Amino acid sequence: MRLVLQEFVSLDGVAQGPGSPEEDTTGGFTRGGWLVPHLDDAFVRIVTGWLGEVDAFLFGRRTYENFARDWPTMNDPDDPVATKLNGLPKYVASNSLATADWEPTTILSGDVPARVAELKRRPGREVQIHGSARLGASLLAAGLVDELRLMVAPVVVGGGRRLFPADGVPAGLRLMSNETTPSGVAAQVYAWTGPPAYGAYGAGAPS
Repeated sequence: MRLVLQEFVSLDGVAQGPGSPEEDTTGGFTRGGWLVPHLDDAFVRIVTGWLGEVDAFLFGRRTYENFARDWPTMNDPDDPVATKLNGLPKYVASNSLATADWEPTTILSGDVPARVAELKRRPGREVQIHGSARLGASLLAAGLVDELRLMVAPVVVGGGRRLFPADGVPAGLRLMSNETTPSGVAAQVYAWTGPPAYGAYGAGAPS
């Protein structure tokens, strides 16, 4: 299976609490819900299309606990997001979680990159990481992420947990597609290409 990292981020890279003020208040975060004013039909179409390729989900512990709290109560059979999240296999990377009651869930402990690499070797289409910014960034740095899908909202949150922290590991990416919704959200799809390339700008460089 391919590993896809799918994130909602602000223009300044914040990935924390996009859906509501109560979604994730860790670290005293009080600016949650910054994505909601920018949702529209095009946003739903794009995200639903991405979900059409998923065969399993991978979460970090914090995101898993938040999702497991909220999504089981969303049981509308006509909601494709809820149907996928509640019905498909879920994996949570954690060395502290003892039980996982949101069925069907498997806990991946120990050497998480090795466990994820093993998961990728199984037959199927995509394992998608939703939220779980720290897990996603670490697996991107380990060269395990095949594709990065970002929904970039036109807002500067100004604080909160970022997808790519200042001390993160560099990675090279290639833009595969880019679409902007009427509300201004940029849907960007990137392929991982390995370490980034570097150069120097000077005489003779393209202008």
